Amino acid sequence: MQRFFTVLLLAISVPASAQLLPGGIGGGLGALPGQALGGLSPLTGGLAEPLGSPPVSRIDSTPLGIGGFLSDAGIPDARSLLQLRRDRLRMLVRENRKTLAADPDGNPVLRDELLAIDLSDVDTAAIRAVGFVTLRDDQVGSTRVTVLQPRKGLAIAKALAALRLAAPGAQADYNHVYEPAGGALQPQAAAVAKTASNGASETIGLVDGGVASHPSMASAHIEQRGFAGTVQATGHGTAIASLLVGDAANFQGAARGARLLVADVYGGSAANGSAESIARGLDWLGNNGARVINISLVGPPNLLIARSIAALQARGIIIVAAVGNDGPAAPPLYPASYDKVIAVTAVDARNHVLVEAGRARHVDFAAPGADMAAALQKQGYASVRGTSFAAPLVAARLAMSRGDALAAVTKEAQPNRNERMGRGIVCGSCRNDIKGFSKKIAEPGRNR
Repeated sequence: MQRFFTVLLLAISVPASAQLLPGGIGGGLGALPGQALGGLSPLTGGLAEPLGSPPVSRIDSTPLGIGGFLSDAGIPDARSLLQLRRDRLRMLVRENRKTLAADPDGNPVLRDELLAIDLSDVDTAAIRAVGFVTLRDDQVGSTRVTVLQPRKGLAIAKALAALRLAAPGAQADYNHVYEPAGGALQPQAAAVAKTASNGASETIGLVDGGVASHPSMASAHIEQRGFAGTVQATGHGTAIASLLVGDAANFQGAARGARLLVADVYGGSAANGSAESIARGLDWLGNNGARVINISLVGPPNLLIARSIAALQARGIIIVAAVGNDGPAAPPLYPASYDKVIAVTAVDARNHVLVEAGRARHVDFAAPGADMAAALQKQGYASVRGTSFAAPLVAARLAMSRGDALAAVTKEAQPNRNERMGRGIVCGSCRNDIKGFSKKIAEPGRNR
């Protein structure tokens, strides 16, 4: 019991720039035998088997991965994980009151901003007549996005209700804020990775925080653009990028040699990561050759993000997303739960699904997401844990496959009776075993 309260204190005391991160659950225990898994063909299997997981290191006092959970026994049960999620989101909003508010379900949204999609002239006039002001109005891909500000003093939920009442035909939603799925954002003063031309033939997109310069990515072809201000290096974005294109004597990414496009939707602040910035980032990635896009972020369903993802899928672009880490009692999280998005969960070195892994409305694949190393901004490596770090391994396999990528990766997947693994484990040999970095990684619960 004392350990649990220690975990709780660690989880809710992490600053907004380094939040613990979420997961999700669909109905029941994932896809039932005979049901389609995401956009793939049906698969049958047994029930989920919740099993323990190893400890996680803490680097420089900042948690990366699941953070404050110090051991298998210290990982809370499903209900406690759900409460930790609620506390975390509440704290994020409270610490950023000038910019954030909460929707009726407690999800963080940008204060005083609503999104409207493809407004007609009639709807625009009706909305303005009840006091809404247009902040931004332009195209994001094939979608016209209008960002509206309600009259001063009107709570955001009441504002959305007023907008829908004034223009019943309008498509509108909150400008939700999304979290990295399974690791602290960790913004930090660090040099941003710069482009190195290497004749890459495949292009992978990444929606995340900025990527820091790191020895393992010195020869990688990385291009970054900021959609929430200037690109700022983050631990989460750096770790994900290294798992994709890292290449060093003792560290290998799963898509070495590929060109990596990074859409930084945070600009170094956990109060960013808005639906609007994600949609703009997705549009940029799609227009610049990304064949596969990895999104290790989670949040609620959002009209604009759904439209953006569907538009990319219509062009043949594959979207891969992590299911999150708030356990089986949390709500289904997105974009992993959207139709035909490739939803990825994580396994440890024993090929057991992480206890805290969420269960989205569908799970397509599992991949290593614990007991492994990833790059830190400070030139070293960290022990990482979470579905965030499994998703890029699946994205890498899809991007580097020839012909029908989904068919190729499905063929590679190692089947398992655990339905929470979807079609099975992919990229099982891609784990950079944490044991090989023992001199560079802090002991669990200790600082360097």
